[in-house]
Amino acid sequence: MDQKRLFAAIAISIGILLAFDLWKRETTPPPADAPAAVTQQAPASSSAVPVAPSAPGSVDARVAAQANRPAPERLKVESPRLAGSLLLRGARLDDLVLKDYRETVAPGSPLVRMFAPREELQPYFAQWGWSAADGRTRVPDGETDWTASGGPLGPDSPVTLSWDNGQGQTFQIVLSLDRNFMFQAEQRVVNGGAEPVQVLPWVRVRRETTPATAGYYILHEGFVGVLNGRLNEQTYSSAKDDATRGVALEQETTGGWAGFTDKYWLSAIAPVDTAQPMRATWRHVAEAGQDRWQVDFSTPAPLSVAPGATASLGSRVFAGAKEVHLLDAYQDNLGITNFDKAIDFGWFYFMTKPFFYALDFLFRLFGNFGIAILVFTVALKLLFFPLANKAYKSMARMKVLTPKMTEIRERYKDDPAKAQQEMMALYRTEKVNPASGCLPILIQIPVFFALYKVLFVTIEMRHAPFFGWIRDLSAPDPTNLFNLFGLIPWDPPAMLHMPVWAIIMGITMFVQQKLNPTPPDPIQAKIFTWMPVIFTFMLASFPAGLVIYWSWNNLLSVAQQWYIMRHERAARRQEKALSKTAKAKG
Repeated sequence: MDQKRLFAAIAISIGILLAFDLWKRETTPPPADAPAAVTQQAPASSSAVPVAPSAPGSVDARVAAQANRPAPERLKVESPRLAGSLLLRGARLDDLVLKDYRETVAPGSPLVRMFAPREELQPYFAQWGWSAADGRTRVPDGETDWTASGGPLGPDSPVTLSWDNGQGQTFQIVLSLDRNFMFQAEQRVVNGGAEPVQVLPWVRVRRETTPATAGYYILHEGFVGVLNGRLNEQTYSSAKDDATRGVALEQETTGGWAGFTDKYWLSAIAPVDTAQPMRATWRHVAEAGQDRWQVDFSTPAPLSVAPGATASLGSRVFAGAKEVHLLDAYQDNLGITNFDKAIDFGWFYFMTKPFFYALDFLFRLFGNFGIAILVFTVALKLLFFPLANKAYKSMARMKVLTPKMTEIRERYKDDPAKAQQEMMALYRTEKVNPASGCLPILIQIPVFFALYKVLFVTIEMRHAPFFGWIRDLSAPDPTNLFNLFGLIPWDPPAMLHMPVWAIIMGITMFVQQKLNPTPPDPIQAKIFTWMPVIFTFMLASFPAGLVIYWSWNNLLSVAQQWYIMRHERAARRQEKALSKTAKAKG
């Protein structure tokens, strides 16, 4: 294998991926803002579960006045990690912020908002309801005012919402909340009438606009779920293309979960009884030129409630941060299948997740994710030391043989087959395997991408500082050569972003390249001379933690190569001395 061609192929592949990411971000249009108030009623779906009618939202008080009704009340939601409220008109959980997370690293930055009511630009909420399967039972809808018993809703403080339909049936929603991000609801129908009733309970999460997405090729955002043990993912654009009569996916499942995933945040629905069959549906609804999105769970068949009996459905709604340990705990303790796959660990899942656990362990040990990355890199170097050592020895010998290889190419430049034959003879004589030099890069590429995923998708890395000016390892280094690192009051365009750590990485890559054999082909030599510059610009916009890893890895490789080359030169001098002694004795 030609080592230099392998390097070139890998560099071109990475360049294509980065160019595609850049093109994707630049050509993805921003989502349209939602109107200040949404007054349209959602149309019924072709499925057994209708899209529940919606309350007017931002103009609650005005609409109430027009209808000669009091303004809707709200139930406060308060826990160690969540704050917000539930709108009692329509039983909508539409006001929720995350206490532990802020929008930026700036002190006093606003808390991250998970759910938002319809008066805001990005309405987003969870809701519980029923459909009348028998066509005669009066069921609650988006205009129903529920009565709350207890409050505020929080850990060890459940709340029961009640509503009497005036026909002998009482509808109840018993809500509870744990100390993190998981809500649980039990939807009950108490039939006090003289006849049986048939109702279809459902729970949904709904987005009234298309959210802004990062637009990265390696990151999934949109619909996500594990149904019947299989991971399902659809972007907003593909769901819109696949939707038939508003339904992008409809599937019966036993257990499982489904919802919306952003880069760091997740809203998802799951049944309490993991053995209970459910129908999961992903929907796209277009109203007045506005795209709306919905995930809902319901029972496959209506519940029949006999007189004097009670029927219920238990469901869970997760609304919060995609913390790895937390999702794992919910998976283990609540039986939510593959809940950790809400985090887009990618193709290298088998490497990415163990890498995260290793980095997280080192972070708990040292208290800094940047130091954890440095220590982790040393551990990887030690793990692959035997393979890398062999490869670097081969590269050192190849570097010594470069003059002889050049001479052979020049001597047989008109006979490539003969040149190749002589080259192979030289390799056999000198006991050099040119393919062994490929090992370091072959090992490093999957490690690079797996670590990239960890830094890019795990919320634990978000806003994690290093030292000095690096306040967020998951974001690019904010310094820039083209404004003299902040001395000039100018904000260069993105294509001119050249931070300190990218420059350090380029220098270490240049030094490492100088230790490698020079390609005999002049064109290849020129390409590889420019590779450190190309990689410096390519990685300038990457997360700072990844550039720090690459720089540190290069430094360790340089030290290892320098040591091996020094040892090889000493060994060759000793061989020559022994050879001269043997000749003298002969």
